[in-house]
Amino acid sequence: MRRLVSALLLSAFLLVGGLASPAAAHPMSTSAVLLDIREDRVEGEVQLPIDRLAIAVARDLTRTSVLGEDRTFLKRYTARHISAVGADGAPWTVGLGTGSVRTIDGTAHLVYPLTIRPPDGQVTDFRLRYDVIVEELLTHKVIATVRYDFDRGILKTDDAETLGVLDWDTKSLRVPADEGSWLKGFVTTAGLGIEHVGEGADHLLFLLMLLIPAPLVATAGRWRTGDAGATGVTSPRRSLVRVVHVVSAFALGHSLTLALAASGVIHVPSRPVETLIAFSIAVSAVHAIRPLVARGEVLIAAGFGLVHGLAFASLIGDLGLDRGSLVTTLLGFNLGIELTQLLVVALIMPSLILLSRTTVYPAFRVGVAVIGLVFSVSWMLERAKLTTGDPFEGTQTWLVGHPLLVAGAVATLAVAARLRCGAPWTATGK
Repeated sequence: MRRLVSALLLSAFLLVGGLASPAAAHPMSTSAVLLDIREDRVEGEVQLPIDRLAIAVARDLTRTSVLGEDRTFLKRYTARHISAVGADGAPWTVGLGTGSVRTIDGTAHLVYPLTIRPPDGQVTDFRLRYDVIVEELLTHKVIATVRYDFDRGILKTDDAETLGVLDWDTKSLRVPADEGSWLKGFVTTAGLGIEHVGEGADHLLFLLMLLIPAPLVATAGRWRTGDAGATGVTSPRRSLVRVVHVVSAFALGHSLTLALAASGVIHVPSRPVETLIAFSIAVSAVHAIRPLVARGEVLIAAGFGLVHGLAFASLIGDLGLDRGSLVTTLLGFNLGIELTQLLVVALIMPSLILLSRTTVYPAFRVGVAVIGLVFSVSWMLERAKLTTGDPFEGTQTWLVGHPLLVAGAVATLAVAARLRCGAPWTATGK
């Protein structure tokens, strides 16, 4: 039975890698639209990641070419895909300034100043229509934020909010002219937190590596289902308590550095942070194979949670969310992260607890941990620029894109192993 499980894991691993399409461990580069509402006009800027823009327009773009031979074409292309309409259906004038290239979170962006003017010179509620890049790329997203200025011609950062997300399905947003909504911004940033973790294969894999040994206890350098000298059975309640400790430790770790980095207290370049995230997965995978230290998963979750928090903060800056209320942004984004983690635990943990009571679990645990270790090493090499690509990107994308299928497969294996093995509840250390 153990050989069968190992063979199934290896087959699925290779099959998925052959079928899936490439993608990154994190969501692809994101565009941003930053709006400043004034009494007689709307000002702001459009930030377009050059790598995504190149795919959308089917041209080989570089930092030099977007300001050289492709300058006129790109400005016309961008202008064609941005429009504004007032509440009465009348079109507003949209103008783009001279483009420049700016590096945002390590990615080159083509940035255009933006001016939107109503025909009567009085800004009221209007609808922004925008499909730059997203009209060609299904996976691309555009984050829109807005600030308000009415009193002294000074933009008040505390009045900023996350307006919404533009993508393939949503190509227009209503822009209120006379009020901001902290609740709407809170809900939007929570959704972004959910989406970022839900689409981030590395964050999910790190959590999974920590959950695998949760139903077990470390005894004499091995994983076992029971304490030495006990009845040989670790209760589901005890397993759940350990899961709570792991999730709480990770939450505390990433929340601390997320707050410090987002508020500008600390700053670490994104590349070493991403490399350390890959390393955290490798450490947790090794710990899932052989315990590095008693209750090591809690220590790993807390320690490397600090690193993951730096990555979350980098995303907030990349999306322009740091323009708004820092408290609202942090609370919303963090809530989204925690909700996603709880959903992952709810989907996978019951099956892991059931499976851990069978003789199949050692092979399953080691097999999944080895796959996680392979993924993490590949990410480390790529992010440290020691390799030019990740050969397992397709596998990661497919797995992240089919969470219910993955959870269902683990649940099916748990039930089958329970029936096949007669559900032994004695220690099965390996």
